[in-house]
Amino acid sequence: MTAEPVIDQQHPPAALPATVRASLSPSRAADFKTCPLLYRFRSIDRLPERPSVEQARGTLVHAVLERLFDLPAGGRTPQAAGDLVGPQWDRLVTEQPELAGLFDPGDEPGTAEFLRSAAALLEGYFAVEDPRRLEPAERESLISAVVDDELLIRGYLDRLDVAPDGALRVVDYKTGGAPREAFEARALFQLKFYALVLWRTRGVVPRVLRLLYLKDAEVCDYSPDADELLRFERTVVALWQAIEQATARQDFRPRPSRLCDWCNHQAHCPAFGGTPPPFPERAGAADPLRDARSRPATPGADE
Repeated sequence: MTAEPVIDQQHPPAALPATVRASLSPSRAADFKTCPLLYRFRSIDRLPERPSVEQARGTLVHAVLERLFDLPAGGRTPQAAGDLVGPQWDRLVTEQPELAGLFDPGDEPGTAEFLRSAAALLEGYFAVEDPRRLEPAERESLISAVVDDELLIRGYLDRLDVAPDGALRVVDYKTGGAPREAFEARALFQLKFYALVLWRTRGVVPRVLRLLYLKDAEVCDYSPDADELLRFERTVVALWQAIEQATARQDFRPRPSRLCDWCNHQAHCPAFGGTPPPFPERAGAADPLRDARSRPATPGADE
């Protein structure tokens, strides 16, 4: 698919209906599905999370791929992408100083290996796509829609391609390996979320939802239809209703799984002998539309 380039286009919602009182992103919705207590830690308690090397690598690769399309089509080569790795890492560390703490001061070999590993993932990207033949319509674009009159759903697209006939393709970069079925379902949940927003705001069901697994150089394509998105919309609304009920009861229970191995909050989790912090007195009351974050989630966090 090709289209005229539109860089970092944002689509802020029109004036929200007075009935809208809450917001939900695909990451936070997936958190609640995975583990209600994780949702609480991230969205209500807002506990800090130290970025991991894997998450930082994902952030870096996403940044390089976003900037790659700033270059003229003929210049989008593996060498050009590799040349962007160092400068983009320097920019990210400047904007997010906590990333500098991933490596000990003076650990130049560790930093160099980290940058090489990011460049290797970019090689996986070029194995599955030729960016010289693409002109994305949008990159890192915030999209949003109102469903059920009360809920604002929104998220950041990695990339949106628009064909000459108007067909949409949503593309999401994954820097982890191609997952087993259960983990792939989580990734597709995120893309269906975006598809629902696009359908509700633009009247077009995306033709393709594409996951690019860079580590394994694999592509996963999925084609939703309107009936499926209607069912998914009901699922999202039901999820939010469950979140509201859990908030009213102050009852967010852990749901142990293999994903616990990567959780930052085991010290506060009863499943690991921890104790959650006191429940905030006015959970979510300060800004119910903020959904715990005003910037995209760290790309690697959902890998």
